Amino acid sequence: MTLAIDTPLGFSEAFIQLVTQSKAAASIEASNTNPYLFRRTEHYLFEQGLSPLSAIKDMIGSQATKGMHVLARFVPKIVGCGVWSDGRNLAAIEAYPSACKRSETIQALRRPYPALSHADCEDALTCALVASLFAEKRSALMPPEADVTPSEGWIWVPRDAFAQDAAS
Repeated sequence: MTLAIDTPLGFSEAFIQLVTQSKAAASIEASNTNPYLFRRTEHYLFEQGLSPLSAIKDMIGSQATKGMHVLARFVPKIVGCGVWSDGRNLAAIEAYPSACKRSETIQALRRPYPALSHADCEDALTCALVASLFAEKRSALMPPEADVTPSEGWIWVPRDAFAQDAAS
């Protein structure tokens, strides 16, 4: 079973080093390039024209800590960048429903389902579809870049969510 969670599931390595070792980053520029505020996966999304939130500066810190708590309790093993496991039957990944709105793959998977009554329900369905893609057709999702620290995690988004930007 794969669980896709719509919240940051890690902090940036620079932020962790600042908090645990008092190690400062070399420089801090604009907010969207601040190494404390955003992980490499979020920097990647900025490069793709998206505007992800920060677990540090935006109002999602509480949700992020709850998501990380779920990881620590139920899927504590990092088995790959952005993939946590219980070592048996459960895997957890991070999803970003807003980015999936640009994906024809997700739109096609959503077609059989009726419109849901609340945006949170719609996001939950999108997360379930991302989890299904991860389990059944992982190649449809953008994999982590080689320079991503596994503990930071990765936001799994369909590849075709980015192809539209490349075409325009």
